[in-house]
Amino acid sequence: MELQLFKTLWGHQGALDESARQALDAGFVGLEGNADNLPRDELRAVLQSRNLAYIQEIVTGGNYVPRRHDTVLEHIADVERQLQLGRSLEPQWVTVIGGCDAWTLEQSVRFFGESQEIAARMGIACSFETHRSRSLFNPWITLSVLERLPELKLTCDFSHWVVVMERQLDDDWEAVCEVAKHAQHIHARVGYDQGPQVPHPAAPEYAGALASHQRYWEAIWAAQQAGGRTHSTMTPEFGPDGYLHTLPFTQQPVADLWEVNAWMGDTEREHFQTWKRGIAL
Repeated sequence: MELQLFKTLWGHQGALDESARQALDAGFVGLEGNADNLPRDELRAVLQSRNLAYIQEIVTGGNYVPRRHDTVLEHIADVERQLQLGRSLEPQWVTVIGGCDAWTLEQSVRFFGESQEIAARMGIACSFETHRSRSLFNPWITLSVLERLPELKLTCDFSHWVVVMERQLDDDWEAVCEVAKHAQHIHARVGYDQGPQVPHPAAPEYAGALASHQRYWEAIWAAQQAGGRTHSTMTPEFGPDGYLHTLPFTQQPVADLWEVNAWMGDTEREHFQTWKRGIAL
């Protein structure tokens, strides 16, 4: 099994070709972003000219925090519309940030089940992100959904769960391992007890948080290897919008986002190879 890295377009400023160049220089194989918010003709041209793969992101119910009273049917309609929107970009697959944390289990199961059916009719592979403010905002509701929909694929971003729970997931290892069996894709951002994004994952004061997340990702790699996957995919996804720490008064960022994500990619490429050597012994 090999590790493929994707560059997030979240927080990128400027021409998309510059982002593509950065991705290639860093050894990444593709880009990940929301086709609803990007210039699609420009993105299509960049993907083709640079020979990069694409992961489409879909957000339902408005913005990343959903409108509180949108119905299940409105969220499902968002999935269908955006799947149609992104088809010409030929995504490798689609990550859906969907549902609402205030829904009942029945509402969430209906959303995921019908969204899967729509994607299957279109011949598009989908995975659903573990994201706070959404249906899969903690491990236990996620496990309940998976019991009802055992074929559901996930994009695992454990940083969301860490901030929701105010702790790392090491004491909930059985949940991590069960969820790992459904992992299609990894968003590699490191969360800590009081936030979804450490200021910089290389900082020694966050070494424990980084090590915990690396254990979660190893659980996914092990499950994917056991399932016969030929490659695992990961998007280093440190981002802006309140995730990136800033200094008071000046709002000066404490780190450069691309430098952080490139560091995360390099670190996980090395981590993956170390993990592979370990399981080969």
